[in-house]
Amino acid sequence: MINSNGELLSEQQAKLSVFNRGLAYGDALFETIKTLNGKILFWEDHYFRLMASMRILRMEIPMAFTPESLESQILELLTHYNSNSNSFRVKFTVFRNQGGFYTPHTNDVSYFITAESLEADLYLLNTSDYRVELFKDFYVAPGLLSTLKTNNKVLNVLGSVYAKENQYDNCLLLNTNKSIVEALNGNLFLVKDNVIKTPPLEDGCLKGIMRKQVLEIIKKIPDFECVEASISPFELQKADELFVTNVIQGIQPITAFRKKNFTTAVSQSILAKLNMTVRLS
Repeated sequence: MINSNGELLSEQQAKLSVFNRGLAYGDALFETIKTLNGKILFWEDHYFRLMASMRILRMEIPMAFTPESLESQILELLTHYNSNSNSFRVKFTVFRNQGGFYTPHTNDVSYFITAESLEADLYLLNTSDYRVELFKDFYVAPGLLSTLKTNNKVLNVLGSVYAKENQYDNCLLLNTNKSIVEALNGNLFLVKDNVIKTPPLEDGCLKGIMRKQVLEIIKKIPDFECVEASISPFELQKADELFVTNVIQGIQPITAFRKKNFTTAVSQSILAKLNMTVRLS
């Protein structure tokens, strides 16, 4: 089932116009959300990020877009899924209503919500080899727009194609200043001695929900200093650990970059604390 503007429809019934502005111009935003046992994880953070992003894109926020209403619609949708899973991946997409070319006829919006079941409930540590490389064909523009989850993800698609063709598990994206911004599917953290770094939002990285959770966890660990600062590609070879964060996987340790191999002890420790946070939420 699909929620289309508050109405539950089958996949066959749900239709989008070929003039949809999300399709025609990438004039859309989306939130990727994890639910567990009938509860939306980090819902407040997702909701306020979506509202802030809509304001930045000059979209009209409907009066009905209250946190309670949207939460209720997401959870109601899940009750219509015939699945033994306790966990779901939900995608909430908002797009400006059709009309106009680059200049829209209206700032009013429509939305749809989709979901698919996940195998794992809590976040699991992937202990298999996970190799990455830099993607240097195209670059991220530093600035506010790059921090939003818009429908324009062609850079991530091309990077994913490159990774698949060259048998990498992921790629790291650079901005036009040649600083590392993030991975294809999440934020990047670098561990060196007792310092854990992640790129600042000003560099153009996604304002990730899991990034926020991990930053809060690190700040409570007395043995480590948390720093939001630009990361040079040269720092990768000197790092003790690298890991990627997103709300679906949680924390994904990187085991190798070129000839450099990394440990995973810090990411394992943070993952344990993350799962504790999820259990207590």
